Amino acid sequence: MSKVEVAGLEARHYDLMMNLITLGTYPFFIRRVVRDMNIRPDDAILDLGAGTGRNAALMARFLTGPGRIVGLDVGQEMLTQAEARFRDRPNVTFDKRRIDEPLPYRDEFDKVFISFVLHGFVQEDRLRIIANTHQALKAGGEFLILDYAHFEPEAAIWPVRWAFQHAECPLASDFARRDWPAILGEQGFSDFRSRHYYRGFVRLLVARKETGPSAP
Repeated sequence: MSKVEVAGLEARHYDLMMNLITLGTYPFFIRRVVRDMNIRPDDAILDLGAGTGRNAALMARFLTGPGRIVGLDVGQEMLTQAEARFRDRPNVTFDKRRIDEPLPYRDEFDKVFISFVLHGFVQEDRLRIIANTHQALKAGGEFLILDYAHFEPEAAIWPVRWAFQHAECPLASDFARRDWPAILGEQGFSDFRSRHYYRGFVRLLVARKETGPSAP
């Protein structure tokens, strides 16, 4: 059902495909998103589903000194492109791991970023990814989810409705219908804020790992 794991021709030309799908707007959109992430020079960032490293390349521009990025992806073709991008940047590394299985990080990152990946999992696996994120973040660290906003796909404008019916992962509609701040609140996150893009159908949702006794 999921379309978040890509391989073959699609993987080799993924960045170009994203530009075409968004009618050339993706480069401008993702730059704005990265600015809205409020990255600090010394942030340690975990990028879940890092793909070709395109987003990491933009995030890395804001880092200096001890700032670093660890990108995870399951697709070797995508990882090969990402590693080539950062051949001379030792502060940005990549690893082949499934993000819905246990990860080795604990209280290590200031930010965890996931871009158009979470919607491609069934809810049980989404909750595992959230648990992995909570474990990986430092106390007070931020979970940044760039994905579809909260709306009813069947009631959306025609282009969005068509995309959800014919082009998008079948799990995307389920994702858009769910109340993610409420779900994240049950998993030890709070202090939610969001930015919306593409006429409100895409959202950067930011949640902070709680530091008090209510955190798991």
